[in-house]
Amino acid sequence: MNNVVIAQGAARRTWVLLASLLFAPVVSACSEPGPQSMADTGADAEIVVYKTPYCGCCHKWVEQLERDGLAVDAVNVQSTASIQTELGVPTSMRSCHTAKVGDYWVEGHVPPDLVEKLLEDKPEGIRGLAVPGMPVGSPGMEGPGAEPYDVMQVHADGSASVYARREGREFAPE
Repeated sequence: MNNVVIAQGAARRTWVLLASLLFAPVVSACSEPGPQSMADTGADAEIVVYKTPYCGCCHKWVEQLERDGLAVDAVNVQSTASIQTELGVPTSMRSCHTAKVGDYWVEGHVPPDLVEKLLEDKPEGIRGLAVPGMPVGSPGMEGPGAEPYDVMQVHADGSASVYARREGREFAPE
């Protein structure tokens, strides 16, 4: 039974990835180009989220941050790769959106309460938090077959360890 659930989650992530690859060129051709590096935005918000304009789960994640009272500036870009490289996000930790949070980066579907904790605690020795991939049930990716997932912290030396473990949600909080 567990193997079936794992296979379903993997299939769902594969479908989301394939859909974004198939439809991105069509939508991208119709959208305005956005800034391609952090220097291109004059955002004063404590959290600046770099995302593509055609990604629905990124939009849902930003909405959850705002619903939790966080000041967010969402910046549409054609690709987050240059931002991820500029911030030093390891390839293995990359996801669909990247945020600059104070002196840290946050990659992917990190729960809003952990983003708040990062801002409050300002831990030394870590560069950022990440939820690698797009686990079903993470904030912005809620849905049937939600699965537990790890929020990783990336240390200054490039190593990573589990920062928190969360149970996935079937439905988005309101």
